[in-house]
Amino acid sequence: MLNIDELKFDEKGLIPAVVVDAENGKVLTLAYMNKESLRISMEKGLTCFWSRSRQELWLKGETSGNYQHIVSITADCDRDALVVKVEKDGPACHLGTESCFGETVWESEERHEFTLEGLLELIRGRKTEKKEGSYTTYLFEKGLDKILKKVGEESTEVIIAAKDRDRKETVYEIADLTYHVMVLMVEAGISLQDIHRELASRHVIDHKVKQEKMT
Repeated sequence: MLNIDELKFDEKGLIPAVVVDAENGKVLTLAYMNKESLRISMEKGLTCFWSRSRQELWLKGETSGNYQHIVSITADCDRDALVVKVEKDGPACHLGTESCFGETVWESEERHEFTLEGLLELIRGRKTEKKEGSYTTYLFEKGLDKILKKVGEESTEVIIAAKDRDRKETVYEIADLTYHVMVLMVEAGISLQDIHRELASRHVIDHKVKQEKMT
């Protein structure tokens, strides 16, 4: 593990810190730290930056309540930049948006970024703004029983494909199941963050159980 003194701060005593959402990997903001703010961040487990405009320390969330709880801090190979993974209490941007990065400068026409968050958002849109001919809208119109039936059917398809040890078909069916489960999540008002938090809590419990078995 690196010592703070091994990091390379610039001529003004600063190092850039890219803040990333630990739950979904989304870049939240780019800020700067000096040695003092980095030490405070590590001591409190909360992001503390150096404000270049105000020339003072800035504990994120101190006035807004939107604290950022640090999961990890990692240096790059040159040790002159940091990635800070956080769990946030609220919007990262002072404008009230989840991330400071929201203005598209350029986007490839051939390559499109896919995320589960983006898919879930699209599914939500099909529920609130019904689109004619959309299969997703059809599921919502039919209601919970239809959605549950499809989840059951797709679960069975996964089992059959896996039992046959057909990797390609298993991937295909898991993708189908994932989609239908996400439709169910929207219908039930469940977010990916809800699932992330539940899995994270189980990871801690599992770790403790393993430790107990070893002693």
